[in-house]
Amino acid sequence: MALAEAFLKFQLGWLHMHHLVALICFLVVVYKITVLLDKRKATFRSMAAFPGPRGHWLFGHVLEFKQDGTDLDQFVKWAQLYPYAFPLWFGPFVCFLNVHHPDYVKTLLTSTEPKDDVAYTFIKSWIGEGLLVSEGQKWFRHRRLLTPGFHYDILKPYVKLMSDSAQTMLDKWECYAKTNESFELFEHVSLMTLDSILKCAFSYCSNCQTVGGTNAYIKAVFDLSYFVNLRFRVFPYHNDLIFHLSPHGYRYRKARKVACDHTAEVIRKRKEALKEEKKLDRVQAKRNLDFLDILLFARDENQQGLSDEDLRAEVDTFMFEGHDTTASGVSFILYCLACHPEHQKICREEILEALDGKDTIEWEDLSKIPYTTMCIKESLRLYPPVPGISRKLSKPMTFFDGRTLPAGSHIGTSVYGVHRNASVWENPDVFDPLRFLPENVSKRSPHAYVPFAAGPRNCIGQNFAMNEMKVVIAMTLKRYQLIEDPAWKPKIIPRLVLRSLNGIHIKIKPVDPQM
Repeated sequence: MALAEAFLKFQLGWLHMHHLVALICFLVVVYKITVLLDKRKATFRSMAAFPGPRGHWLFGHVLEFKQDGTDLDQFVKWAQLYPYAFPLWFGPFVCFLNVHHPDYVKTLLTSTEPKDDVAYTFIKSWIGEGLLVSEGQKWFRHRRLLTPGFHYDILKPYVKLMSDSAQTMLDKWECYAKTNESFELFEHVSLMTLDSILKCAFSYCSNCQTVGGTNAYIKAVFDLSYFVNLRFRVFPYHNDLIFHLSPHGYRYRKARKVACDHTAEVIRKRKEALKEEKKLDRVQAKRNLDFLDILLFARDENQQGLSDEDLRAEVDTFMFEGHDTTASGVSFILYCLACHPEHQKICREEILEALDGKDTIEWEDLSKIPYTTMCIKESLRLYPPVPGISRKLSKPMTFFDGRTLPAGSHIGTSVYGVHRNASVWENPDVFDPLRFLPENVSKRSPHAYVPFAAGPRNCIGQNFAMNEMKVVIAMTLKRYQLIEDPAWKPKIIPRLVLRSLNGIHIKIKPVDPQM
């Protein structure tokens, strides 16, 4: 009897405890929902000064976007209706002020505001807290330590390595030149830029262009870019637990392992090579310093270097940004020149004159091709490799027209939208390299054209990227005539970099040696 009473008391106690836990969980859920609703109301108030397209109460503006992602022109249409800026809701609680006018872009990009804690958070588990996503004192310290890696003395020897990688790609294209067959550019160019960044920045020969089959790292970067973009668009995936329990989360982790293992292998091999090279001058005597040397030997005013975690993050960041963004830029430049043979002809004549019979391009030749450079810039205007930039305000921001956003607000720059703003660019959809004549550039705001961002957080590798684009375009036009394939029109999609859903296709044929 006593045992039964004790058991009954235990059950009642357990039941009460169960009810108490359930009540606590319920109160926590109610509290969190209340906080989110208060945040939603506060966001509505802060965005009240910025009219914009009407959104769904639950999904926001997500339903306005196409499922395949080919919706960048929707931003351009909205920009025509709402001057300077308009709010965009991603789900019921996340809102970004999308700015698309140089005067607003200037206010944002000349500040040192940190990256936003939504979109960029999704990439941290892949590339860590490198320059792309770090903030505050950590960002300032890393930026100062890495800047010497982009001095022209470091960049100068890279031109030959870039030329070698481009030559390998062009040799592979001989089969297409002979058959007049249309082919997809982006995969070829991605392998070439990966080969180039590994040789230049890491003194690592991967043979990725000549080894058969699909490159695992290239595929992993493609998958990771897709899943990061997917998480941003699908509100439930903003939650780490929900995303990681999903099939997409499993594929993300699998791709991340491939990418991180690739980076770890590059670092491991360099550290092994440096074991016997304990002094910097011995390294310098054997070969030119590269980006990885700068990282390994960098010291701040307290003689502290980068931790292993920081080193991996910066290598991951530069490995990704140094090949994928450049691959996007080069691919769309070649496509634009194929579509505009009149400009292609002028570029080729200029390049042949600059090279003066040489088979490759050298450092000194990069400044001798101004018209080609203008064509490159015009393509980057129409097809910016990084289509958008976002920040989270740490303090209130007031724009030139007096409108203000409070601290904590999310704000994004649609680079694609800025570059196609009809109030800034006449006939913005027309390919016109003469926009970049010095006298025309001087008439525009410097923040009307921001393919590498601007201000203190601009792209640290922009000179590297521009040099590589010049090298590849020059060598390609010297050897091949680019021909548009009307059957293939790119379907532009924003991932972490600008891509085409159906690839980027052109035809080529050998250049007449009598030219």
